Amino acid sequence: MSTAALGGYLCGVGGKPLAHTGVGRYDAAAAQQTARSRGESVQQVLDRNLAELLQEVRVAITGVQVLFAFLLALAFTQRFRELDAFKLTVYTVAVLATALATLVLIAPVSFHRLVFRRRQKAALVAVADRLLLIGLGLLVVAITSSVLLILDVALGLWQGLVGGGFIALAGLLTWYVLPVWVRREGLGVAPDPDEDDDQQG
Repeated sequence: MSTAALGGYLCGVGGKPLAHTGVGRYDAAAAQQTARSRGESVQQVLDRNLAELLQEVRVAITGVQVLFAFLLALAFTQRFRELDAFKLTVYTVAVLATALATLVLIAPVSFHRLVFRRRQKAALVAVADRLLLIGLGLLVVAITSSVLLILDVALGLWQGLVGGGFIALAGLLTWYVLPVWVRREGLGVAPDPDEDDDQQG
């Protein structure tokens, strides 16, 4: 059977893709509900979700690249040799967190290549979603450590601790607490099209 006969999928990949429900897995029911509410097919929903995720990854990876370049260049400066044990520890944490964030945020690209044309876009969307959340968490650690190091060197230890703590708190509140609170409260939820039709009728 040719690839074209399978709609662009690899030979031997046929039938319906497996979709599991449950915590940490792709929820087919949620995708179907979204598709009905937006007048889309499930595949269109998955395509849109993937495009949105990749756009978010581009935004995050830009910040990671700038931070990583700064940290790598810092190691080759003359003042780097003057850092004490605490500053070197903070620098190590910043570099490792930035490197891990880079790997985790780029991971969906490799995942996509390995499951390409195997009818597993649902798995790709679910995995990319989790990886993006993990990568953002690592990015908060990397930014916090970098600010702590810079302020410690420039101003002093307690200023660095205050500044780093403020950055960590701001990242936690704006990147996690606020969206989780909005999600749980159900704020800004668009009405179901069927409900709009009933109200207008």
